[in-house]
Amino acid sequence: MTALRSGFTTGSCAAACALASCLWLRDGEMPRRVCISLSGTQYTPEIHALGPYRCAVIKDAGDDPDITNGCEVWAEVRPYASDGELRFIAGDGVGIITRPGLKLPPGEAAINPVPRKMIGEAVRSVFGTRRADVTIGITGGAELARKTFNPRLGIEGGLSILGTTGIVHPMSEEAMVDTLRLEMQMHRAQGTELLGLVFGSQGETALRHLYPDLACVQISNFVGAALDAAVELGLPRILLAGQPGKLVKVAGGSMQTHSRYGDGRRETLIAHLALMGAPLSLLQTVSDAITLDGLIPLIQSAGYSDVFNRLSSSAARYARERTRGAVSVSILMLDSSGTVLGGFNEP
Repeated sequence: MTALRSGFTTGSCAAACALASCLWLRDGEMPRRVCISLSGTQYTPEIHALGPYRCAVIKDAGDDPDITNGCEVWAEVRPYASDGELRFIAGDGVGIITRPGLKLPPGEAAINPVPRKMIGEAVRSVFGTRRADVTIGITGGAELARKTFNPRLGIEGGLSILGTTGIVHPMSEEAMVDTLRLEMQMHRAQGTELLGLVFGSQGETALRHLYPDLACVQISNFVGAALDAAVELGLPRILLAGQPGKLVKVAGGSMQTHSRYGDGRRETLIAHLALMGAPLSLLQTVSDAITLDGLIPLIQSAGYSDVFNRLSSSAARYARERTRGAVSVSILMLDSSGTVLGGFNEP
């Protein structure tokens, strides 16, 4: 099998463009290339100009079927003489958040926290503590955004600037399943009895913070495939950990959590809250919500925190059914900061 080529996120592209804009402002000449360090990988894209101090790159997502692959991402930095914070501005093709419940408040440019950090580090590396406006854009982003879930999430006018590590790892299903099975096989060969399964890098960081010695494998959306591999490899115990947005799907019986296979998150959460006697007003709030993250404090303040334990128990039951009881499955539900919301430990 030919190895799939990794690429770079829109966040990496934006950080590189911001760095190029800053260097142009400082040195009086636009750099042909810049270098951004990403988890041991050097990103050195070719820079081209769209206008004075407005620098752009063409996104290379590798072999990942990313809707933004080949798009032109650009940035323009405007520094001030005084010290202060960076202000992120949505340029053409980058959306504006219009509804609560996302990682940033309404009115903000849809540039996620990790890309903001990367872009900020690039700007600070040139201009130190000076205040600056940083405008990020994606050519044609508004049209592309109509093909995404952004309009449903309340992000209007363009795409989101995303990324958690800066690197896009190819998501071919066959390759992903083969890779996670090989990694699980490696841990089993080393004598692992309890293996942590997480959906991505954020979940792995949170779980390793709680259990530093626990072996972990990132399974993306492939819950069922990972459980099948656990049975084949004779793994006796699994700890499946992640945020409610993914695990509530498992609690509803979904073994593939990608959105194109279905959703049902609100319906599953509503069913469990209803069985606990939650009022109609709370159920309606859940029904109207954009994401589950924004519901967590509402559910807790209403006195229904135990729903996360109930969901965890349901997820464990469906996982055990998938393994036909051959694997002991525990569930740990975490919020975006890594705090434990609930869980289920199989005896």
